[in-house]
This record gives sequence, structure tokens and C-alpha cells, in this order.
Amino acid sequence: MLIRFTIENWMSFKDETTFSMVATRERQHGERIPKVKKYGTRLLPVSAIFGGNASGKSNLFKALAFAKSLVVEGTNKASQAIGRIPFLLEKQAKERPSRFSFELLIEDHIYEYKFSVTNQAVVEERLIDMSPTGDRLLFHRQAGDPPTFAPKLPESDRLRFVHEGTRANQLFLTNSVSQNVTVFKSVHDWFQDTLELVDPEARYTQFQHFLEADHPLRDHMNALVPKLDSGVLRMGSEEVPLQRIVQDEATLARIRAGLDDGAGVLLESPDKQDRLFAMNRDGELVLSRLVSYHATMDGTEERFQMRQESDGTQRVIQLLPAFLHLSTDQAAKVYVIDELDRSLHTHLTRGLLEGYLDSCSESSRSQLLFTTHDFMLMDQDLLRRDEMWVTERDDRGITKLYSFSDFKDVRYDKDIRKSYLLGRMGGVPRLRLHGALIH
Repeated sequence: MLIRFTIENWMSFKDETTFSMVATRERQHGERIPKVKKYGTRLLPVSAIFGGNASGKSNLFKALAFAKSLVVEGTNKASQAIGRIPFLLEKQAKERPSRFSFELLIEDHIYEYKFSVTNQAVVEERLIDMSPTGDRLLFHRQAGDPPTFAPKLPESDRLRFVHEGTRANQLFLTNSVSQNVTVFKSVHDWFQDTLELVDPEARYTQFQHFLEADHPLRDHMNALVPKLDSGVLRMGSEEVPLQRIVQDEATLARIRAGLDDGAGVLLESPDKQDRLFAMNRDGELVLSRLVSYHATMDGTEERFQMRQESDGTQRVIQLLPAFLHLSTDQAAKVYVIDELDRSLHTHLTRGLLEGYLDSCSESSRSQLLFTTHDFMLMDQDLLRRDEMWVTERDDRGITKLYSFSDFKDVRYDKDIRKSYLLGRMGGVPRLRLHGALIH
């Protein structure tokens, strides 16, 4: 689970900014708040981030995506730029490192993992085991200094050897796992396997997995589809001849290089009109596409390709696997969805959220974070005050992030939408268009 995430000098977040999933002392919806008894704390199962256009909501999502990419994929060669994006509206900020810090609950341990980077190098990197009785530094790496490792750490001699071979533009955590050192692997795997990012343009990859014949949730998925009021009776997939899409051996080799057994790659057809899913099935490269079925007037079914469906139908098909996965027993995923409400009616968005929250309990270990413009979700019957955040960009272009629990006059029985729309809580556009559109 994600406990806290702190960034500094990243895109519009110039100053140190912390996003927290730690529950406050309020009692509302307390029955669905996960408890971590070993540490005497409670963590939120959901957080919604509201804000006006260009206020910085998506920049928070992009920060998580950058951190995941740097940890999981890293850099390929010494000359490769790291690709961080500092605050660009101040000259000095461009020269300073960007800082990222995570507090993570992994199984029954809490870890703090920090790193600071410029475009060329990792300036600092640190991993701490935060036990209930005290913190233990596992490793600390700082540019120009010898590394520090915890005493009696397993594989300590090998760790020093791996550190010597870690490039300046590479995270030590990433390199140690790539060199088959397992002592820090659980932290690396949180970024790789637990943190799931869904951007507004993503399409169908997870849904395609769910429709494989042996997937345990296939029947449940198709049982939910007709309840979405989209006109779709069920979903299916159909194979596409490989030679229709792949015309040369070089392209085929690139696809195979990106596939692991059981994993898949999303492709576009040559005419850009169709999205195809490539996967390795029993050693054979198979291409398929997602299709939907609608009821006809004579009681039969008509097959639709996904490009024939509305944007809203395509979006909910993209999101449904995430919500179904989150709601399963013993799930331990952190889904971050940018622009959850894009192309969705507010009742549908709320229905997805309610379905997930109904599955949450003190023993849950999944979380959902999302950005949204849908202020109808700003409802204390649905979300607690500490589960609602707002981003606001000031006149200097700097994003500030606030939790609604920071506002002392927000009572549990208050209609906070009214205060929000009146601008009393920030996060709404400050428009100056009055009379400006008249020629």
C-alpha cells in the first residue's frame, strides 16, 4: 500500500509537496478503513484529487509514472538522459535535482525509499526499513561518496560490487535487482507489480487478459458488462491473421522481443483504426482484438469492433478490469487512474466507486487514487474529507496540494460542493473571459 508520496521540483510542483494516504482521526466510513495493527495506523483505500484545468492533477500522476519507469526500466546506457522534468518557470530550479520519496507498506513492513535526480545523474538514493521500534538504514548512496549499507545485511559483499557497477544515471535499487540481488527486491517489485497506472488514453490491455479462456474472472467480467447500460451484451476476442499486420521480419522480431510468456503487447493496425493485442501463447505469437456483441431486433447478436463503440463505452471497458481486480478478496494493488471521469456519466463513475468501496474492510490491502473534474463525487456520503484533495496553481505557476481535512470549517455534514464551487477551497478555474469573446 502507498502511505505517503513526496515530490519536489517536478513539473509544476516546485516546492516539497506530500500526498498522504494515512487516515485522520475522523470516524466517517470507518468500517472500510484498512488497519495496520503492527504499526498502529490506518490507511485510506481511496483518494480523489480535484482541481481546475492545468492545476497540476495530472502532474502528480506523471510523477508516479516517472518514478515507476525509472525504477522498473531504468536507463539503457551511460549517455541516456534520465528524463526528469523540473519546474521550468524558475531558472535556478532547472539546475536543482528533482526529489521523490515513498513510504510503502509491503506485506508487514514499512519502507521509505527516496531518490534525487538531475537529467544526467542520480544525486542521492536511500532505503530505510521503518520498523515499529525504530528505523534501520538499509542503504544510502550519494554521488561522490562511498555507499553505506546496514551491518550484517545479506549479500553485503555482492552489494558493494554491484554498487561499483551502477552507472551514474541508474538507480542502485534497479541495478541490484537486475544483477539478481534479492535483498531489496520486494521494494523494486512494488513499483513493478503493485503500482498500476491507467492514463486517459490507455486501451484494453487488461481487459484482453481477462477474456483469455483460463482467466478466473472471465465469467464475472462478462456478467458485469450488460449492467453498464451501454447496449453491450458481452465482450469477446477474435484472432487476427499475423501476416495481415506484420509485414516484415524486423517488425516481428521487435514484437517478440517485447513479449514474455503470458504477458502481452498492445499494437496498432497499419491503418491506425484498430488496436490489437499480441501475446505469446504456448510459444506461438498470437494476435487478437477485442470485440463486443449487441442484441439485434430479431433476437440474435451483432458483432461490433471497438472503434464502433462510443468513447464512454470504450472508457468503461478500459476501467472495469481495474475495479474488478481491486474488489477481489486479498487483492494488493495500488491503482492510479488519471481523469477517471473522462467520457463517463457521473452516475456510472459513482457506481464504480461505490462497488469498490463496498468491498473494502479493515483487512483490505488495495487502494485507488484518481484525478477528476467531476465535482458531483465531492460528496461526504461517498468519500471522507481526508480522501478528498484539491490542486491549485498560483500566479507563479506553482501547484499546491491540499486535503479537505486541512480545512477546519468543513464539517462531516456539510455540502462541500457549494464551498468548492464558490472558490472557498481553491482548485477552480479563475476565468477572466467576461466580455472577452465579444468582437
